[in-house]
Amino acid sequence: MLNQIKGLHHVTSLASSAKENNDFFTHTLGLRRVKKTVNFDAPDVYHLYYGDETGAPGSVMTYFPFPNAARGRPGAGEVGTTAFSVPKGSLKAWTDRLSAQGVEDLATGTRFGDQVLTFNGPDGDGFALVEVDDDRAPWTGGGVPEDIAIRGFHSASMRLGDSGASAELLTFMGYQKVDTDGSVTRFAVPDGNAATMIDIESVPNAPSAEQGAGSVHHIAFAVENRARQLEVREALMDTGYQVTPVIDRDYFWAIYFRTPGGVLFEVATNEPGFDRDEDTAHLGEALKLPSQHAHLRDRLERLLEPIGD
Repeated sequence: MLNQIKGLHHVTSLASSAKENNDFFTHTLGLRRVKKTVNFDAPDVYHLYYGDETGAPGSVMTYFPFPNAARGRPGAGEVGTTAFSVPKGSLKAWTDRLSAQGVEDLATGTRFGDQVLTFNGPDGDGFALVEVDDDRAPWTGGGVPEDIAIRGFHSASMRLGDSGASAELLTFMGYQKVDTDGSVTRFAVPDGNAATMIDIESVPNAPSAEQGAGSVHHIAFAVENRARQLEVREALMDTGYQVTPVIDRDYFWAIYFRTPGGVLFEVATNEPGFDRDEDTAHLGEALKLPSQHAHLRDRLERLLEPIGD
């Protein structure tokens, strides 16, 4: 069993409009845009990162906004809900805020004893706010008061037709079963960062998910550094998983593999971080390009949709 994985690093999804996506995360949810760059494989598409003040691992939601992309179809084999941590007693304020801004499908409930507010993003993305004690410092530059502001990720929930093999994988990755609530089983990694939980929702009769706008593309797990990442890669390959070579993503190093349930997993390093090419005070302001796409700057600055602050 591995002990290098410390919880979530980031979650990456697909969107249909860069401006709408940026407005939702920076204004409606009050997160900080910590990086404005482009997709390594499709440089005419943004890669936008939102999180806390520094983009700490366990706080960062990222997006590939493909203009006018068709919506995905929810189903089995995907991350269905990404949950954020908010202070206890804040859901009434969040309900009022999100309702006033036209956010759809607001619903309150209880999950594993915690108060939860679920809602959809601009492309039907599944989100939740969970009331918990969380001492992480929030970003307050987005207009959301400190006493209700998002602290980072709480958890992510996978919808799987057959959950057994993925549960075994999580256990191998160092996660431990915590509890079961109806069709949902919760796993947590001990001694990790503040985003330590993964839920598996069993949906044996659901159709397979089809990716599109609003779908999670992949979910990333955090390791401290490249040495720990190589240990994880070797162990996964020894177990039979097909794992990519280490890929330099400028702000972290990444490896990827497909899980038995169909979800794409990434293992990402905490180093070097989002301040490697921007001062912390100005994260996410300028368009940053991977070195292989630097020669495209003039064309990309004309082509990419303006998204504002």
